[in-house]
Amino acid sequence: MHMNAAPSPGTMASTNRFRGESVGVDIQEYLKALRKSWIIIVAFTVLGTALGVTFGLVATPTYTASSKVFVSTSHTDSVSDLQQGNSFTTQRVATYIDLIHTTAVLQPTAEALGIDISTSGLREMIFASAPINTSVIDITATNEDPAFAASLATETARSLIALVEEIEANDSTAESPIRLSLVEEASVPDSPTSPRLPLNIAVGFIIGLSLGVGTALARRALDTRVHNEFDVESMTSAPVVGGIVYDAKASEVPLAVSADPHSPRAESFRTMRSNLQFLDAGRHRTFVVTSALPGEGKSTTAANLAIALADAGARVLLVGADLRKPRMAEYMGIEGGLGLTDVLVGHVALADATQRWGRTDLHLLPAGAVPPNPSELLGSTAMAELIEHMQAEYDAVLFDGAPILPVTDSAVLARLAGGTLVLCAAGRTKMRQLEGALGALENVGAPVSGIALTMLPTKGPDAHGYGRYGYASVT
Repeated sequence: MHMNAAPSPGTMASTNRFRGESVGVDIQEYLKALRKSWIIIVAFTVLGTALGVTFGLVATPTYTASSKVFVSTSHTDSVSDLQQGNSFTTQRVATYIDLIHTTAVLQPTAEALGIDISTSGLREMIFASAPINTSVIDITATNEDPAFAASLATETARSLIALVEEIEANDSTAESPIRLSLVEEASVPDSPTSPRLPLNIAVGFIIGLSLGVGTALARRALDTRVHNEFDVESMTSAPVVGGIVYDAKASEVPLAVSADPHSPRAESFRTMRSNLQFLDAGRHRTFVVTSALPGEGKSTTAANLAIALADAGARVLLVGADLRKPRMAEYMGIEGGLGLTDVLVGHVALADATQRWGRTDLHLLPAGAVPPNPSELLGSTAMAELIEHMQAEYDAVLFDGAPILPVTDSAVLARLAGGTLVLCAAGRTKMRQLEGALGALENVGAPVSGIALTMLPTKGPDAHGYGRYGYASVT
């Protein structure tokens, strides 16, 4: 039931409050989406972790060794010369780093080490860098053999020093103004730098978890079905007046309120009955029970709700208003040959066509014969007058109407009755279908009194439980 909220102290406070509620609902929906897809999330996480472990165990270990070369200028006689020299060498460092990967450096390195590896092969093993604003070059070599990695890093540094001295030499002095010094030879590493099993496991876990969560959220975003009351409230301001739990035995025991009164499904109908007592206060309780499409439980809901209202002491009339495929008489176990159509065409009076059901004050008016013009008959003046007569005789009148999207019967009837209960099958009805049904009612000026969710799961994140629409089983 929706109630009018008290005025907020200010517009800003009200806006912040609603924003907070919206954020809270979004977070709940995200959490539900993750819970519903927990198997996918776990599967991706396990797969990612397994791939990380596999890579860590299968990959060939590689070792990294580093040497350091210091770049300086010679023949500095003053402080200003020294400063200019430092600036000059810093600028030259980037050039020397580029030289490391040239054939002029790598070919002598290969010859010095006595190895038969191409220049391109050595280039893939060597990496050079320099800390910002420094004159130090770090030369790093990576290889499966730790001793070879150390030798390669050191010999590459020596080859670079020789090349720079040669190309930077002054013609007049035959001596280079730039001096490169090998300040640290590479040492043989004790442990491999790759693979790192803990790191691989962590990376695999994070990637797998991210893919799992992303898949779960994508599934929820692409899922256009109505699952819970939050989905309903995102489309309409009509209140959610009930939630009927799914029962695999519903087809065998359709009248749960009378046949299985202690079941969670029966309790759902009683909770819905309580909510209806607060709807449209001051007005007669007359509702057309309908749905967007067939198979959403409108007939069984109308029947069980009528029984629940009668059990509470109300004088109730249940009318079979689906004049195309009537089911109410079958569910209630009565003769349906004489009914609403006969009353509307004047063949019989209302009192003669109704049948009392059970020990309570519940009366039934089946659909009767299937007419050739159901919509015209339900929207006729005779129907309007009959509704007024019903409201005068009974405390509550429930019409088991036809689904809205295939035909207009229920929309026409709801405009006369003054109230509509729209049912929506959780996890089956699509949002556009529910929107279409609500739009059809709005087009004819039929008020939507409330929306009830049917076939709600009893387990999982969308399970029917203690909340705004009732009670659930404890399993």
